[in-house]
Parts: sequence; structure tokens; C-alpha cells
Amino acid sequence: MNEIQIPPKLVGETATVKFDFISKLAVGETISTKSTVATVYSGVDATPSAVISGAASSSGTVVSQLVTVGTAGVIYQLVCTITTSAGQTLQLAGLLVIRGGIV
Repeated sequence: MNEIQIPPKLVGETATVKFDFISKLAVGETISTKSTVATVYSGVDATPSAVISGAASSSGTVVSQLVTVGTAGVIYQLVCTITTSAGQTLQLAGLLVIRGGIV
């Protein structure tokens, strides 16, 4: 599984995380299905899936996923899984750091 860089976000922000599969797809191969899951990499959050906001979308080789809320100080691992028109199942992952809001 390849890693992507995800910028940190503040607790109150909703941001888009982009997973670009261009280097993993053959010429003419397209994304058929996509999904993103969140788990706790470091810290404590009983419901890490709450970081994911809605369904993933795609345009060309890029899958976009909205992320929201989260627990300050927790690092989440986001894993995006796609299936392709050629029958491949591919994944990209990254770590999302949640920072506390301005006091």
C-alpha cells in the first residue's frame, strides 16, 4: 500500500483529502468503485469513522473524500480502496493529524 501526504486539519474544519491513483492505473483503466475508511493510528477515539463525511467521489484518477471533526491530538489513518475497470483492487493510505482549535 502506498502512502500519501495529508496536511493536518483543525478540529472545526471540513477538508477534502485527495488520493491520486494515476501511477497505479494502466492506460485506459478507470475507477469503478471507491471507498475510504478511517482508523486510529495514534491516540484515543472510540468512533474514528466519524472523521469520514459522506461518500468518496472521483474524477479521472483522483478520489476525493471529505473529512470533518475528529479528536484533537489524534492521528487517523485514512485508507482509500478502489476497484478498477480491469478488476484490480488498489489502495492508497495517509495519516491525518487533528489539531485543536484556536482558544
